[in-house]
Amino acid sequence: MSKKKIAIIGSGFSGLSAACYLAQKGHLVTIFEKNEAVGGRARMFEQEGFKYDMGPSWYWMPDVFDRFFADFGKKTSDYYKLLKLSPGFQIIFNDASTFSMVNDSEEQLKSFENIEKGSGNKLKKFLKNAEYKYNISMTDLVLKPCHSVSEFIRWDIIKEVIKTNLFSPLSYEVRALFKSEKLRQIVEFPVIFLGAMADKIPALYSIMNYAAMVQGTYYPNGGMVKIVEAMSDLAKSLGVEIITSSPIEKIEIEGNIARGVKINSKLIEFDAVLSAADYHHTEMNLLESKYRNYDEAYWEKRIFAPSSVLFYLGINKKIDKLIHHNLFFDTDYHAHAADIYEKPQWTKDPLFYVCCPSKTDKSVAPENCENVFILIPHAIQLEEDKTMVDHYFDTVVKRIEKYTGESILPHIIFKKQFTAQNFIEEYNSYKGNAYGLANTLMQTAFLKPKVKNKKVKNLFYAGQLTVPGPGVPPSIISGKIVAKELHNYLTLKN
Repeated sequence: MSKKKIAIIGSGFSGLSAACYLAQKGHLVTIFEKNEAVGGRARMFEQEGFKYDMGPSWYWMPDVFDRFFADFGKKTSDYYKLLKLSPGFQIIFNDASTFSMVNDSEEQLKSFENIEKGSGNKLKKFLKNAEYKYNISMTDLVLKPCHSVSEFIRWDIIKEVIKTNLFSPLSYEVRALFKSEKLRQIVEFPVIFLGAMADKIPALYSIMNYAAMVQGTYYPNGGMVKIVEAMSDLAKSLGVEIITSSPIEKIEIEGNIARGVKINSKLIEFDAVLSAADYHHTEMNLLESKYRNYDEAYWEKRIFAPSSVLFYLGINKKIDKLIHHNLFFDTDYHAHAADIYEKPQWTKDPLFYVCCPSKTDKSVAPENCENVFILIPHAIQLEEDKTMVDHYFDTVVKRIEKYTGESILPHIIFKKQFTAQNFIEEYNSYKGNAYGLANTLMQTAFLKPKVKNKKVKNLFYAGQLTVPGPGVPPSIISGKIVAKELHNYLTLKN
């Protein structure tokens, strides 16, 4: 087969992943990135000696990264040093108690027992079941392109679904095992990254518990941007061209074939186009209506993950009680969830997450300083409200001060904020969502937006709004899935 020219829109994890796999097959791949730097939401910025990962900060499922690089005869260690955090994270509750997720499994069981008698053995059983689901999912289910339900109509898959209750709500399993509200929150917390509460997330996603509590939490020294740099270097070594500061204006269609992409009113022709940009943006802004898979009414009915207010802070002293990953569950967990999912509004006392990578990595902050990243989830499509953003900043800093017993506000020497409007402007994010499409039961597998355009033969999609879903590992897998589909199309076409 002769080499084909392929345009990829967007240089996030899915775009970089797809580019590598397609270039490996011998195609001529060009990535177009609208921003000045590659990485999509995983960009980094530097200010006054501080280096900030702008988006993803959790490194879970290390086997996914290992398999990606292994597909090209490489290892993660060829590109960055991976550190296992211990504790992986800590949760701060409203009674001022904390729970630390240590790497030692026996210590984990003891920690659960200290909160609720008999819960240690229940946790052990739960995690064993989660491991089983993880192995099924990551070796088979997650790699399916999900064109239709027929991909899952195999007796071995049906048998596993029945055996493990893969698609019943996760909360049913958790609440049947644990009576303590603290333990329920600890076990349900990992699925927050999937965009919904545990009563809407299928039990399949206890694989996140396996990742967090068994595999552990890691950190690539230098920050999450090191993964972007590694994938970019790999892509370039395979011949991929990456062009930044190049927002696509339109995907040009002729008949039922994408001829190429328009930049600065100029058409650049390609044999196929793969959009790893926001799916909704691609369809609504880059395609004429007659070529879209979905109309606006479809997107309005989808359930999206929350948006977030982010604060990047530089602090000119060390803060003893913070660790690398800190979750402040010190207010009403259910009230905040209701304000996101049930009656969307700005919540008064939000839960929030604090990342302090300078606890692990001296290179991200000046000496004797702390690099602090704060994330506060909130409902999508709220009117931008400076008063509430300011309130969020004031209240979370006060609560960090209360927990640590230290003065922080006078020691802030750098501050930058990032809101839902920034998500829209910088990432074309639908309704300002921060994590993509929620992994609810009715938005899982073949019920997600399709990876192939139904009306344009050589137009494909990757990223967190299609399969497998949101998160860094799923986005990398998404690139692999779609690259295979696109390559197969080009092969059959010829």
